[in-house]
Amino acid sequence: MIDHPAMPWPGLPPVADDARIASAAALRDSLRTRRTCRSFSDAPVPRAIIEAAIEAAGTAPSGANHQPWHFVVVGSAALKAEIRAAAEQEEKAFYEGKAGDEWLTALAPLGTDADKSYLEVAPWLIVIFGQRRGGIEPGDDVQNYYVNESVGIATGFLLAALHSANIATLTHTPNPMRFLNRVCRRPASEKPVMIVVAGHAAADATVPLHALRKKPLGQITSWL
Repeated sequence: MIDHPAMPWPGLPPVADDARIASAAALRDSLRTRRTCRSFSDAPVPRAIIEAAIEAAGTAPSGANHQPWHFVVVGSAALKAEIRAAAEQEEKAFYEGKAGDEWLTALAPLGTDADKSYLEVAPWLIVIFGQRRGGIEPGDDVQNYYVNESVGIATGFLLAALHSANIATLTHTPNPMRFLNRVCRRPASEKPVMIVVAGHAAADATVPLHALRKKPLGQITSWL
């Protein structure tokens, strides 16, 4: 076995089981109130909130602890407009038939279309990239592992952290999205995964009733 530096497990505060259950239930109830927002106001959101949320995302577990993610935070009005224009070009083709009937039928209850004006209105866009190569040290160029899984977990942490700060969010995945490498000045070796739109909901924002349907515990769990 290879010897490696280690520290004692830091432990967690000793609490009774009923307190643990209450804590888990409180987080569950909070996350149950999160809704995808498709209508944002241009009201500002302090940069410190975005920084703290990304730092939370950066604590996520990852393959070999390589942390194969990069977050590009876009606040520039010009760059947001450029991202919107490129995304809507792809979305127009998507909704005009590229997606296929089955996919469009699945999206119909949500009322989505090629209009992505929120990309320009919301104060922040967080563009998330997965890194196929990298490592933990600056300048490393080694293979990263379980990139999709690691980035997915980090994105979940990011959404939870933003929600805890009462920030509305939306996950947007234009397809294809290679234009994001150019706009965000990221190398071709990185794969754009999604855009997280972050801001305050517009006064007239609504939520499709279809989005309220969540599978119950018995449908998403097996106990063996």
